[in-house]
Amino acid sequence: MVTLSSVARSMGRRFVGYPKPYLSQFRTLLLQSTSQCVNLRRLSNSDSGIVEVNLDRPGVKNAIGWDMLRGLQHSFEAISRDSSANVLMIRSSVPKVFCAGADLKVGTGKMLSYACNQLFVSIESTGTRVLDHLSVICFDWQERKTMSSSEVQDFVNTLRSTFSYLEALHIPSIAVVEGAAFGGGLEMALSCDLRICGEDAVLSMPETGLAIIPGAGGTQRLPRLVGRSVAKELIFTGRKICGRDAVSMGLANYCVPSGEAHLKALEIAQSINQKGPLAIRLAKRAINEGFEVDLASALALEEECYEQLLNTKDRLEGLAAFAEKRKPKYVGE
Repeated sequence: MVTLSSVARSMGRRFVGYPKPYLSQFRTLLLQSTSQCVNLRRLSNSDSGIVEVNLDRPGVKNAIGWDMLRGLQHSFEAISRDSSANVLMIRSSVPKVFCAGADLKVGTGKMLSYACNQLFVSIESTGTRVLDHLSVICFDWQERKTMSSSEVQDFVNTLRSTFSYLEALHIPSIAVVEGAAFGGGLEMALSCDLRICGEDAVLSMPETGLAIIPGAGGTQRLPRLVGRSVAKELIFTGRKICGRDAVSMGLANYCVPSGEAHLKALEIAQSINQKGPLAIRLAKRAINEGFEVDLASALALEEECYEQLLNTKDRLEGLAAFAEKRKPKYVGE
C-alpha cells in the first residue's frame, strides 16, 4: 500500500505538525510541501483518509504560475498513488481569495491598464468590499517579462491537462471557495466534484475582457453544470457572481457564512470518509462516465460497477454492521 507518508519519505521530505489551534479542532494534520506555494496535508486519527491541498501564494493572490502548477501536479499524482486517500479538499491559505487565475505575465500597457481598473471589486448586494488589490488576471509585478504566444499555449495546455487529471481522480474532490475564484481559479474549482462557497465568494470567467477565452476547461465544464445559456452569458460578459447566486444556478453545492466554507467542506468530507471507499470510487466512475454516453450504455456501466462490489469484504462488513446495529469498519477491500 502506497501512502502519502511513504511518498514524502521517498522524496526526502519531512512532515511537521499543524498549528495548535487546528490540532484541537481538526485532530492532527501532517504536512508535505510539494512546492513553495502548494502544501499537501493529510488528516489523521478518525479523519484519516481525508487529504487537503493548500494554495499559498499570497503575493499574487494565488495566481497559478509554473511553480504552483508543478506543485498541483505533484500533489494530485501523490493522491492518485495513495490507496488510503478517500476524499480531497482544495482550499486557500490566503485570506479573501481562492485563486485569482493563471499568472500569465503581460507586457502591454493596455492590458496592464485594464487589469489596474479591476483591482477593487465590491458586491452591491452585500455592500461589502470583498477583494483587495486583485486583478482579473493576477500579475507578478516583480517579473515583467512577457510570455511568448507559444509559452502561453504550453502553459494553458499543461493547466488544462492538470485540471483534467484532478477531475479524473478516483476519489471525490471538494473545492473550498472563500473570496475570489477567477479564470483558471474557477476552472480548477469546476474540475472538482463539489464546490462549497463562503458568502464572500466571487466567481468569474473574465477572459473575454482580455480578448481570450477560458482555456483550461471552462467552456466545457461550466455549461455542463449550469446549462449552455447561463454559461454563455457568464463567459460572454465576464459577469461576477456571489456564492448565493452560484448555488442558485447549480455552480456550487452550498453557500455558508464567510469563513465557514472549510468547516462545511470538512463536514461533507467526514461523511464521505465514513462510507465504503470502493463504493464511493465506483459511484464517481459510474456518474462521470455514464453522463457522457447514452442511457443504455450508462446503465450497462452502472451494472458493471455494481457487480465489482458484490464480492468485496466491505459489502459483507456493511451487511454485518447493519444487522448488528453498529458502525461499519470499511477497509477498502
